Amino acid sequence: MCCFSGRVTSVSSTKIFARCERERQFLVYEMSLNAPSEVAMILPLPVAAGSTNPISFIDLSAYPEFFKDMAKAFPETLTLGHSGPVPAAGGRAKLEVVQVGSFEATYVPSLSDFDRVDDRFKIAPEIWVKMPEYSDYAFVVFQFKAGAQKIHPMAFSFATRAAGKLYFPTVHVHDGEWHRMADFDHQLYCQADFQPSRWRISSSPASAVMRMDDALRGDCTRGIVVGDQFLWRRNVFGERLNEDIWMPEKPARIFMKKLSGWFK
Repeated sequence: MCCFSGRVTSVSSTKIFARCERERQFLVYEMSLNAPSEVAMILPLPVAAGSTNPISFIDLSAYPEFFKDMAKAFPETLTLGHSGPVPAAGGRAKLEVVQVGSFEATYVPSLSDFDRVDDRFKIAPEIWVKMPEYSDYAFVVFQFKAGAQKIHPMAFSFATRAAGKLYFPTVHVHDGEWHRMADFDHQLYCQADFQPSRWRISSSPASAVMRMDDALRGDCTRGIVVGDQFLWRRNVFGERLNEDIWMPEKPARIFMKKLSGWFK
């Protein structure tokens, strides 16, 4: 979900990688961002209720070429510290802020916990009312400085409530409002145990193009990518329904897409 706490001048070249491992999903997110002031990106997550390890952040700042290398498996597109809780003024402790490479990140267990996040990095509550499907989701908040910047890959794993499915947070909120349709500029990558429809398979296994046997650092993907597996990719460009993408797609979402097409 490309969802921001304030206005942004531009967001482009979004890339997302997803892979499931038993009851956890890995997610890596990269984009180019230009914002006039400090801003936060908020990603809703379908976290399993009651998990003792709901989120685990992974620092990929030493491997900024993660997606550049991944794209090499599809030759035709080559052009292409930490601080503890602090008492809150209202009596509830502020949520823990973790330094992950060049940015700070916070895990927010539920919508009701957003009162424990810095006011600069919240979204107006009425926005969530328009998107009721996230009422029981958890969230991660990534904080960025003002100005034009390419964000190094943000990575984490979470305890998923939808084991066997891959979740791509792609809903857009860029101007403080949710709109039914949105312009997409996304490249989605994954590794899966099933063959996804409408996705292209790579020309080689991941280890042939990615730094997984670095002499000094070992696996630079930090266990996120499986070296002997092939990759899948899907390009999502242009105007489309403003929603998250699942793979395989949820039948209800597929039906709604057909239904919306009948009534155009």
